[in-house]
Amino acid sequence: MEKLYKRFLAFIIMPVVIAAFPFLVFANTGAAAPYDWYFKPTDDNSQPQVIPEADFIDSFDTIYMGSADQPVLYLTFDAGFDNGYHEKILDTLKEKDVKAAFFVDGNFVKSNPEIIKRMDAEGHLVCNHSLKHPDMTKYNSFEDYKKQITGWEELITDLGLAPQKYFRFPSGRFSKQALEYNQQLGLTTVFWSFAYFDWEQDNQPSCQAAMEKIYSRVHNGAVMLLHSTSETNCEILPQVIDDLRNKGYTFESLDNFKK
Repeated sequence: MEKLYKRFLAFIIMPVVIAAFPFLVFANTGAAAPYDWYFKPTDDNSQPQVIPEADFIDSFDTIYMGSADQPVLYLTFDAGFDNGYHEKILDTLKEKDVKAAFFVDGNFVKSNPEIIKRMDAEGHLVCNHSLKHPDMTKYNSFEDYKKQITGWEELITDLGLAPQKYFRFPSGRFSKQALEYNQQLGLTTVFWSFAYFDWEQDNQPSCQAAMEKIYSRVHNGAVMLLHSTSETNCEILPQVIDDLRNKGYTFESLDNFKK
């Protein structure tokens, strides 16, 4: 009897809920369905397979992996704060003449204006990682979504710089709808084809383990995601750049990206 009563309530109540709050039912389906970016790494320096279930990504202006025929690498960093490693990383990049892309959120821009200005002055790309680092798939309204993009751009403009039109989703969470929004905003969406467990400050990999991971998984056209808050990355970066160059790789800016 109790089961029949519950079914009766569901039959009566659910249509009312759906009619009043359709977004509760449909927000995460269709174009708004969220995906978490991933790739299937290899250990023989061949290109990995990237999120096969999101085969629509190539319909949009996206970057995630370059040409398989050219030993070119694209170095990118993500950060939401500075914990003392950015200046040293920038010193290394300057010494090695490597241009990188830094995807930073609004908190980083507001808290570290001089670092942002230095990145720009030294030829690096300061790129949009959203204003507040939210799950961008939660915005079903274009206007709400747009605020996360333009709010970040305003912070950059306030520093006297021109906002770059490269965007990386916080935590790699995206949807077809979000890619459509990026397209409307004139953004190139940047994913990646190499990353490793480097973001937990209290659980950093050893330098040796990190380098072994990088050397075995790097590949032609790799868009490399490193976190610039990583002590390990800061320490190994000079040797990694030298070693990868000795292996025949070159480093290019995203401005020179080739599929």
